[in-house]
Amino acid sequence: MGWPVGRHGDKEMSGAKKGAELRLVTPGEAIGASSGARAGSGTLIMGSNIIATKVGWVNQNNGVTSVDPIYSAYMPRSGDLVIGVVESVRNNLWFADVNGPFNGLLPMSLAPWKVEFGAARQHMDIGDIMLARVQEVDEAHNIVLTMKGVGLRRLKEGIMSNISMNHISRLRGDDDATLRQLKEVSDCRIIVAENGRVWVDGDSDGITFMRTVLELVRNDGHKANFNDSLEALIEQRRNA
Repeated sequence: MGWPVGRHGDKEMSGAKKGAELRLVTPGEAIGASSGARAGSGTLIMGSNIIATKVGWVNQNNGVTSVDPIYSAYMPRSGDLVIGVVESVRNNLWFADVNGPFNGLLPMSLAPWKVEFGAARQHMDIGDIMLARVQEVDEAHNIVLTMKGVGLRRLKEGIMSNISMNHISRLRGDDDATLRQLKEVSDCRIIVAENGRVWVDGDSDGITFMRTVLELVRNDGHKANFNDSLEALIEQRRNA
């Protein structure tokens, strides 16, 4: 599922975890014995047991037991590349949903156009999608955006979709190797932003392939065999 650019729809939430690779736990649930193990994020030791402190998936690695949350909220940081959806427009300011705790603010002075006071809607209106960076997050938690920078722009074509914050690294791969491979086989332009949004633009065949990839990421990104499943999709595409 994705949004055509320039139209705003309901956010996609990452699908339920499936398969036997990981175990879903809830706060207060005993994960296992604490003997010989260390408590990582999302867990604590009580008596002889490691206890979950959040809803999520048990992750045991190098003797550390942690819980990866089902859904991690995006917490903006200065310099982040984000994809935002314009939610309201003032005379000299755009407010954008950036998938975070607060809306992003794009002042006229940080837009890529010369904007006359009161003419903001002529350049970008409600429902339009922007590629921007976080300029700063101030003490009042205002997320100030900028579109002044190489490649930053209004995204007029293609589709936009959401993935879990936990799965961004799965889609990118080490040193963006997976992302480069997907761009090659799909012949699409793909942007994976820090706020869990993905933009894809290309021909209909390439976009259809990427929709399938994104669905795999949402449903199986937590699984140990995810890379094998993705590689099978890529090979199928190459041999089509």
